[in-house]
Amino acid sequence: MAGGAALVPVPGALLFALLWMAAAAAGDGPGGSPAPGAFGRVYRGAVNISAERVYAFAYSSEPGQVDAVRVYVNSSSENLQYPVLFVVRQQKGVLSWQVPLIFRGLYQRTYNYQEVSRTLCPSEPTPETGPSDQIIFVDVSSMAPFNIAYELLVTRLENFQLETNKAFNFTASPSQPQYFLYKFPQDVDSVIIKVVSDAVYPCSVVSVQDIVCPVYDLDHNVEFNGVYQSMTKQAAITVQRKDFPGEQFFVVFVIKPEDYACGGSVPSSIHGNVNRTWNLQRTKNLQVTIVPSIKKSVYVQAMFFSFLSFLSFYLGSVVVAFVHYIRVRRKASAGRLSPEDGSGIMTSSHPITASTPEGSSYGAIDESSSSGGRQLSSPERRPPAGSDTDSSVEEESDFDTMPEIESDKNVIRTKVFLYLSDLSRKDRRIVSKKYKIYFWNIITIAVFYALPVIQLVITYQTVVNVTGNQDICYYNFLCAHPLGVLSAFNNILSNVGHMLLGFLFLLIVLRRDILHRRAMEMKDVYTLDYGIPKHFGLFYAMGIALMMEGVLSACYHVCPNYSNFQFDTSFMYMIAGLCMLKLYQTRHPDINASAYSAYASFAVVICLAVLGVVFGKNDMWFWVIFSMIHVLASLALSTQIYYMGRFKIDLGIFRRAAMVLYTDCIQQCSRPMYMDRMVLLIVGNLVNWSFAIFGLVYRPKDFASYILGIFICNLLLYLAFYIIMKLRSSEKLLPIPLFCIVATAVVWAAALYFFFQTLSSWEETPAESREKNRPCILLGFFDDHDVWHFLSAAALFFSFLVLLTLDDDLDVVRRDKIPVF
Repeated sequence: MAGGAALVPVPGALLFALLWMAAAAAGDGPGGSPAPGAFGRVYRGAVNISAERVYAFAYSSEPGQVDAVRVYVNSSSENLQYPVLFVVRQQKGVLSWQVPLIFRGLYQRTYNYQEVSRTLCPSEPTPETGPSDQIIFVDVSSMAPFNIAYELLVTRLENFQLETNKAFNFTASPSQPQYFLYKFPQDVDSVIIKVVSDAVYPCSVVSVQDIVCPVYDLDHNVEFNGVYQSMTKQAAITVQRKDFPGEQFFVVFVIKPEDYACGGSVPSSIHGNVNRTWNLQRTKNLQVTIVPSIKKSVYVQAMFFSFLSFLSFYLGSVVVAFVHYIRVRRKASAGRLSPEDGSGIMTSSHPITASTPEGSSYGAIDESSSSGGRQLSSPERRPPAGSDTDSSVEEESDFDTMPEIESDKNVIRTKVFLYLSDLSRKDRRIVSKKYKIYFWNIITIAVFYALPVIQLVITYQTVVNVTGNQDICYYNFLCAHPLGVLSAFNNILSNVGHMLLGFLFLLIVLRRDILHRRAMEMKDVYTLDYGIPKHFGLFYAMGIALMMEGVLSACYHVCPNYSNFQFDTSFMYMIAGLCMLKLYQTRHPDINASAYSAYASFAVVICLAVLGVVFGKNDMWFWVIFSMIHVLASLALSTQIYYMGRFKIDLGIFRRAAMVLYTDCIQQCSRPMYMDRMVLLIVGNLVNWSFAIFGLVYRPKDFASYILGIFICNLLLYLAFYIIMKLRSSEKLLPIPLFCIVATAVVWAAALYFFFQTLSSWEETPAESREKNRPCILLGFFDDHDVWHFLSAAALFFSFLVLLTLDDDLDVVRRDKIPVF
């Protein structure tokens, strides 16, 4: 494309005066002698290879006054071989372009414009020099052997400097870009440039450039300098005084010749190398308003608010712990209930036990049975107190490899009714060590996962700061408050809740763990033979996962975009998976998944998420394969849950499944042996199959959120089933877990409301995403998504407390009276 500018040295004021005198004495002859020109007057003429025109425009500048001049030219010629050349010479530079002015689009399409207007780089005299005379020469020439007509109009701009809090309207086009000057007021350190337009297209670019000539104001060079972002209907750029030593800058507005950069399409009827006359109407009405940004005191207030809000949870936890301590002391002084007093929870009116013969109740074990029943161990038969050692000889395989034990497992786990004592037969030390592996493994995973992520997002932020390309990151630009090198500090600060509440949850679990160990050392009968077996490894892993979710969410929001969204969701998968595992472990402590298999499953899910990011947009084959994996995994997991891990998955699985279907569904159509489990698994499979069908039909672009939705729906389904079965079994909900359940539901509802207030979307182009941007709603610092961060952290914390306290009512119930479901 023609057009450009370069700086050239020129003599001083004396030469300008001599040139002006020469121009005044000369006529407008064909030889190209400078002819005096007047601002606001249209000059018409013709040029060819032997005739050119030179115009001289003079004006006087006052100290502190910024004078901007705009040159408008027009030529009816469409001959690209012989364009009309316009060269404007100023005191400190030269600006040149040709008419027709050529723009290049996608696939080397060209667009030609006969009308061009450009604003000349203004010169501002310093106060020391006083008033100065300025002169501008405009040369019009062509190499054509025939005459080419042209029009020339030079005007002085009256509204070149933008004012704070005052809207300014103007029009721009690809060949007629606009830029304006803004000076920081004395008491303003940061401003937000807000640009709006009623029309989506044509696509435009907003740029902020330093006071340097030349000003890059054409489509092919606007990205060479400063900070810029594409725009459809809305754009916003935050500018800080410290970035501009002169405390002033240019705001440049460029209209692109095509709309593909903003999500539009190039008309299919336009092809070949013909003149794009349809494109001459690409004008856009814009309104720019520059408003002061927040002050430093707001940053301090926001930080205090963030930390104090979540430190209040620490205070509440201390109060609850103190009250609990007082109650325990009173109970200890008044005398504790006898073990038999807690066994009366299961009565004959129980909806399940009423139908079982001879009061055997749900999962009852005949204690006289030598193989099916498990005698509750007395303290003398248990390992020494506090023997949670990591002895290498205490391996789980010592219990599981004996053939008679395998037979015993089949007898017990396939009974119609199960008690917790049937599934808590293994040595507590071995099981506890098994669950501790969850904690240590997730720390290792967190370190190895987080370090490259942090390095990558730092690189992203550096690229944004160095190139000035604000289309790389999908911020809410109307509420993106920079701090240091970070472009949106508020989105990072709002994740502090995950880290603080995750650490608080670890402290709560640690307190329970210490109390449990003390009770074990004292050989407390309630700790040994009553209630749910206490294993805290999964709880510790959940606390670490919550903290890492805050870290990785903050990393994602350093530069949110399509490529790194998986950072924000990876530990969400782990949190949902760990919660389901913990819920299952509660009543199945002996048969829960090992840490290695669980984390390997999470690794497979994250691999699928990465593949979905790469292939999930348009490739149908990926969705077919993924849906098949999803359905088969659901069936395999359902089988393992239904048969309590006693259904072998090998090459003979299809034959055994066919036999089960034939005998149970066709031959006698009998009632399922485990009705409650069957209902849960049927509903669960219907939900998962629905997800698989939805993915095949709609192929959502946000594959990471799609997988997360599968995890969350399965977790909620299982939690609802667990609570319903708990109430069916005549178990109680104590005040604390009941409060946590209500708080979880309320806070999650509020959090999801703010989550669905979409403020940006990397599923669209950056310009389209900015149409969704909204101003801050909390303290003038946080937006809707920040509130989602605050509330989701609290909601996850309450959710964890539900799992931690849900079965506290069973602490005085014998394990052979606690049903398994």
